[in-house]
Amino acid sequence: MSPLPRRRVGTSDLDVSLLSLGSWHTYDRMDFADTVTMIRAAVDAGINLFDVGVYGMPGKPPVFTDVIWGAAMRASGIPRDEYLVSAKLWIEGFGEQGFRPQLENAFLRAGYDVADLVILGDLRRDDVALEDLVDDLTGLARAGLIRAWGVNNWSAGNVRRLREIAAERGVDGPQIAQLKYSISRRSIPDGEPFGKLFAEGFTMQASDVLEGGILAGNTNPSREIGRDPGGIREAITRSATGVVATAQGLGTTAARLAVAFTLTHPANVTTLFGASRMSQLEDNLAAVDLVRQVGAEELRALVEPFWVDRGVVDPEGP
Repeated sequence: MSPLPRRRVGTSDLDVSLLSLGSWHTYDRMDFADTVTMIRAAVDAGINLFDVGVYGMPGKPPVFTDVIWGAAMRASGIPRDEYLVSAKLWIEGFGEQGFRPQLENAFLRAGYDVADLVILGDLRRDDVALEDLVDDLTGLARAGLIRAWGVNNWSAGNVRRLREIAAERGVDGPQIAQLKYSISRRSIPDGEPFGKLFAEGFTMQASDVLEGGILAGNTNPSREIGRDPGGIREAITRSATGVVATAQGLGTTAARLAVAFTLTHPANVTTLFGASRMSQLEDNLAAVDLVRQVGAEELRALVEPFWVDRGVVDPEGP
């Protein structure tokens, strides 16, 4: 297997591995010793970015996947300077004290004291000024608590406005957008509005790349999966058999093909995935070599028929 490449996040000083490991509903489904073994194997393979969010919501059952990740990192003995942490911050929790209480809670739960990257969750409030977000994140960076920041599934227009506000203030703006990007969901990352941002040096982290396992061939997933922009999940499920057949024609797996597809986007600096078994980690790591073997253009052409959200989802984004 070839060494895992690293790419720069925007104009920041962060060089991230082409693949990154997520925590949503992952480590709380695994045996702890298996988690430690898998994390060690991921770092040994070259993965240096871990996405660690606090996903518990008031009124819902408590979630501990981030706490388990922190314990696994300590048990693994991997030095902190050998990996990067990406934390989630939720706009719903942005108040008079800004994001700092959320961030300190994330530090407490997972056992780290600097977030190399923070990603702002979906923008679902209209009573928050974008200027206040930029100012608050700038303060966290100056306090040494974060190194760079980005957004999750924001519209291209709102990303551009954040960048304009930061430029007006002479501070660092968002460097990356975590976007749903897969064989089936392509309209936003492949569209013109984000294309203009990418041409300016803005970057992307592909997420939800397997549609909760559906694009890997598991058409009846039992765990919670992400929201469904455009209401296309049933169509994605119907297309899954075709994805599996295409992968088999290449002598590979559907999961590997799905991950490999995301690596063909020139602005994608890292593809985020969750793995709860060593075999899944190994399969996803092998996607890097699949791109080299097949070629980016040929690979994109092969999966073109499975682009489900074309003409359904606005490329501008939510």
